[in-house]
Amino acid sequence: MRNHALQDEIRELNLAYLMLAQQMLREDRAVALYRLGIGEDVADVLEGFSAAQLLRMASSTMLLCQFRFNDSMLVDLLASHGRERGTAHLHAAILAAGKPVEALS
Repeated sequence: MRNHALQDEIRELNLAYLMLAQQMLREDRAVALYRLGIGEDVADVLEGFSAAQLLRMASSTMLLCQFRFNDSMLVDLLASHGRERGTAHLHAAILAAGKPVEALS
């Protein structure tokens, strides 16, 4: 029963992520590419999905979104609660911008 609930949560998260990604791409593509950490090819595919295609893709039990970082420095910068929080977040954004985007395989 717990596993089924977890799969439902993943599907809901996937759908919310895909809908948000489409909205972001339609409103400001350049900013969306940066914030989502995706390339032009993936953006083209996501932007072209119909509602039915979004639902089918979201129904996967695989989590579609992922963290853009895998090192502790970015985690520490993003979680900064000190006086220099703005500077830490700016530093994190600069480091994240240097990470390669995901390509469609």
